[in-house]
Amino acid sequence: MSIATPASSDLLRRTFLEFFAQRGHEIVPSAPLVPQNDPTLMFVNAGMVQFKDVFTGKDRRPYQRAASSQKCIRISGKHNDLENVGVTARHQTFFEMLGNFSFGDYFKEDAIAFAWELLTKVYDISPSRLVVTIYNGEGGFPADDEAAAIWRKVTGFGDDRILRLGLADNFWTMGDVGPCGPCSEIHFFHGKEPDVARFGEEPRIDGTGWTEIWNNVFMQYERIEKDGPLVPLPAPSIDTGMGLERLASVLQGVTSNYDTDLLRGLVDKAAELSGKPYTGGSADDDVSMRVIADHARTAAFLMAEGVMPERQRREYVLRRVMRRAIRHGHRLGIDRPFLHEVALEVVRRMGETYPELRDRRELIARVTEDEEVRFRSTLKRGMKILDERFDEMRSSGERTLPAAAAADLYTTYGFPLDLTQVICAESNFGVDVQGAEAIIKGAGEADGPIDPTAAVDPAHREARAKLAQPVVFTGYEHEEGDSEIVAIVRVDVQGEGDRARKVRALVERAEAGATVEIVVRETPFYAESGGQVGDVGEVTADGARVEVKDTQKPLAGLVVHEGVVSEGALAVGQRVHLTVDHAARSATRRNHSATHVLHWALRKVLGEHAQQKGSRVGPDVLRFDFTHNRPLTREEISRIEDLVNEKILTNAKVTTEILPMDEARRRGAMAIFEEKYGDTVRMLTMTPEVVELCGGTHACALGDIGLFKITSEGGVAAGVRRILASTGLNALAYARGVEAELARARQVAKAQGGDLAEKIGKIVAHERELEKKVAELERRILEGAGPAQGGGGGGIDAMLDGARDIGGIKVLARRVPDGTNPGALRDLAEKLRDKLGDRSAVLLGAVVGDKAQLAVMLSKSATERLKAGELIKPIARIVGGSGGGRPDMAQAGGTDVAQLDAAIAALYTEVERALAS
Repeated sequence: MSIATPASSDLLRRTFLEFFAQRGHEIVPSAPLVPQNDPTLMFVNAGMVQFKDVFTGKDRRPYQRAASSQKCIRISGKHNDLENVGVTARHQTFFEMLGNFSFGDYFKEDAIAFAWELLTKVYDISPSRLVVTIYNGEGGFPADDEAAAIWRKVTGFGDDRILRLGLADNFWTMGDVGPCGPCSEIHFFHGKEPDVARFGEEPRIDGTGWTEIWNNVFMQYERIEKDGPLVPLPAPSIDTGMGLERLASVLQGVTSNYDTDLLRGLVDKAAELSGKPYTGGSADDDVSMRVIADHARTAAFLMAEGVMPERQRREYVLRRVMRRAIRHGHRLGIDRPFLHEVALEVVRRMGETYPELRDRRELIARVTEDEEVRFRSTLKRGMKILDERFDEMRSSGERTLPAAAAADLYTTYGFPLDLTQVICAESNFGVDVQGAEAIIKGAGEADGPIDPTAAVDPAHREARAKLAQPVVFTGYEHEEGDSEIVAIVRVDVQGEGDRARKVRALVERAEAGATVEIVVRETPFYAESGGQVGDVGEVTADGARVEVKDTQKPLAGLVVHEGVVSEGALAVGQRVHLTVDHAARSATRRNHSATHVLHWALRKVLGEHAQQKGSRVGPDVLRFDFTHNRPLTREEISRIEDLVNEKILTNAKVTTEILPMDEARRRGAMAIFEEKYGDTVRMLTMTPEVVELCGGTHACALGDIGLFKITSEGGVAAGVRRILASTGLNALAYARGVEAELARARQVAKAQGGDLAEKIGKIVAHERELEKKVAELERRILEGAGPAQGGGGGGIDAMLDGARDIGGIKVLARRVPDGTNPGALRDLAEKLRDKLGDRSAVLLGAVVGDKAQLAVMLSKSATERLKAGELIKPIARIVGGSGGGRPDMAQAGGTDVAQLDAAIAALYTEVERALAS
């Protein structure tokens, strides 16, 4: 069979999956973009990621062959295509990877035959336009002569079409750790006549030339630790990957991925919004339109999975992508928020294939527009600062933007460093990126990229290897049980403070006082996952006892009971009795069940977009994060509480069933993107309206939850809100605490009956009136204080004594009476500046409480040569503090009050330095 060309991308995807389904492959849905239980990756970057544990033998599936179309993002770590996006014809941050996989079933011969048949017989690609590459043998591994022989047999190609490349090109690794092996790539020639002599050259800007379209990886090894040795996998396996966008460009007769039906509509939308034509070339406008198209896809898909733009980790990556797109829109002359319109075009075009886009359509649009409105408000100001800095650098001959300036653009204006680099490059300047990153990290503002070395501790891998099968959890039915110790991990702490780290090692025996992690064959203890904290309790044996403080699952199939040996000694092979703390488990159950009812109530009151973003439940905590972009009103909170408590009063039975994933979805079960689900799932039913997938422990009936009370609601990130709540006895304690606080307030306010609010209102109004009078008296005293610190006479004019002329600017620095509030400090500095007249700078300081306070004021004309925000920073450091502000006004504070006079005097030196630079 073959398909007609040009073919839609939907048809190409469907044809790929059907081809492998007919050859015994299980069709597996795309995994979420955010990797589940994998600390080594920021985002899923290949189709094999969801099968990583299957390749290494730590996970088993009911099938040995699989195929998928996987959503991927390559924007961090080893695979980072961000800088090439829009510039080349074939790079995107988001793409779909078609892949077929064998887990110890078929190997090279079948994989190569499948690939060749699909490409040349089904997709009808001419073999004359294809070449293949194999591993030539480097790094201590032999050349892949076996693959070469198979290719010759299947294709009839000679050595001129079977090319041998090295470690960098034909040995695939998913990252610094993980499965890996030699690979064989298939390349297609875009252009008139295939020219093998051009192989190895970068494709031209228009996409013509040789481009890799499919990679067949022969998985044979695993690297467990960064830079560690390669270990053979339990069975040789197959992992292949073919970018849908690149395949579409071949079969739709275009040379650029951006001209396929997957992206061209988004490019055209960007062109329409800008009012400029898209020519498909390398002009700046064309690059900007392609960047917008790609970044809108990435943003829409990430937000559909609950990732929202923020300053940390994955959220910061999303913010970088969105702000790069907004910046390119600004370059195109789009002077209003636009990115949400392109994101909605993504939803319209891809929502049928990926329903999560449609489900969160409103949220995607709202968060995207809000982010752009916020960024546009600072973009103009940041650009003006950069332009001013560029002028200064040109006059001084500098070619690199200093680290402090780049870091300030990030912390103050939200400019990602790569965006600052782009803007600087456009004006032929570099950026001290390394220095800026150090400053940002030191300020606690770093994006916190995932550390690829944050993999599983070797001791945990050794402990898992001692288990013939995964640890069996018996805690759904029992809170006690007997088992045998399989492994003991001793935990020692080395270093102190921020440098402290846990060092683990397997031991055969642990004495009293040792901190340990106990591994048994079966346990009633729930290991932390899905937002539910790990159980606490005790492990006991003859004369021995371990107080279990936490239960964790550091590795698939492994459960560790963390605690301290408080009595006796434990040894591997010993029989032990495990007891879960009943009160803590019961309180956790109440809180966990309440989160599911709360999730339903939120969607009922706020809309279907209000979906779970994360949660944490334990004996004394019920925290629930959800997608919503504004604070809840008092009325909405009350309605949500009412709905939850109404459900609790039905006392409906809580039932659980183990079902195939497809069956659970058909029965209306709601899945959470942040959770990892297998082929079979645990479906929780509380009422016909509350049906969700969950592996945690729960109440037997809704009435067990008792009272439900929301204790706080607030924002935690753009488009994400957080609710804290209490249930059962915790809710009762909260209510009693509120009652006690109310009683104390009545006593202090001397209010009786129902007049408390009225009484407090009168007290507050009186306090405000007194504050006004104090501020006015303070102002009069200051203006009449004279030149001496704390008093003297002579009025405000006398305070001008000591002003110096530095480079044509009148500069005055003074200390005023301690206790002067910051508002009065600013007002007096402003008056003194105005008294000094044009081209003036004033700094005043005072000790307020236990802090030194500083205020700088500059006349408008002085800001042409000086900036108040820059002047005050080195001065603030003298008093052990920090500060900032506008070009004409800045404030600072510090804790080293003994250095206040030195800091004030430093104004003159800083002005001289600034004018000289």
